[in-house]
Amino acid sequence: MPAWKIAPEAGARRVFPPLVEVEVKALACQLPGECGVPLSRFSSAEIAAEVVRRGIVASISDTTVWRWLSEDAIRPWRHRSWIFPRDPDFERKATRVLDLYHGRWRGRSLGVDEHVICADEKTSIQARSRKHPLVAPAPTKPTRVEHEYARKGTLAYVAAGDTNAARIFGRCEAKSGIKPFDALVDQVMSQPPYRHAKRVFWIIDNGSSHRGERCEKRLQRAWPNLVAVHLPLHASWLNQIEIYFSVVQRKVLTPNDFCSPAAVADRIIEFQARYEQIATPFEWRFTRQDLARLMSKLADRTQPLAHAA
Repeated sequence: MPAWKIAPEAGARRVFPPLVEVEVKALACQLPGECGVPLSRFSSAEIAAEVVRRGIVASISDTTVWRWLSEDAIRPWRHRSWIFPRDPDFERKATRVLDLYHGRWRGRSLGVDEHVICADEKTSIQARSRKHPLVAPAPTKPTRVEHEYARKGTLAYVAAGDTNAARIFGRCEAKSGIKPFDALVDQVMSQPPYRHAKRVFWIIDNGSSHRGERCEKRLQRAWPNLVAVHLPLHASWLNQIEIYFSVVQRKVLTPNDFCSPAAVADRIIEFQARYEQIATPFEWRFTRQDLARLMSKLADRTQPLAHAA
């Protein structure tokens, strides 16, 4: 293939034949490994170098490559993680959770004496003691955080939230497990309005502390009005307590500068009380219709993978 090189006039933008632009975009839409390049992802500069190496052009700037890719929103230097649902009963399990968020269970509206709780653990929270104190922000200067730190231990934050009342219940434990989770359940269920409610639905994932039918039976023996509702596998994004955990991560644990796990626990529980004073229920807009569309889209994407396997 001839090496294209256009000698432009001074100050003029170089013009390449359309075929060059097409080949650059085609290269950007391949994985580097498929091209024999020992990279995990391309940058515009690396694409420009590869185009020259292949003899497609004699020279080309990475700015030109970036401009061409930008026209079609091709960004090979970016990546995102994804996972396809592996639970064969994913849609049914997810649908009943979404129905609970919208006040329905098995086709009927929930009564005023029925409640929905989301629960999970935030594990391995570290206490990192910085070797120098944080420096408060100042004009033109952000808060400064010492890079080096000493590890002072870890803890787990076990929490539950009422989806309709924005109430948060939580406890910090040395580690997660069945006993800490059951202690959280007792903490919630022993107080009104849950103790004497008709039903209290607990939305939980498939972690070892609350997995499967054994967990459902264990919890219902202790609290007959409790209904455990398990999420599908790999569906933590459907658990509203994870939204609250993300708030805790941003507001309490970043930056992390604590002298001990006890100091972390004190800050978390104090924040929990503060959060309850200002919180409102999450406005959950994802519906069973949205889920059906998502599952249809994922089915279309998995078909080529199934054929390749």
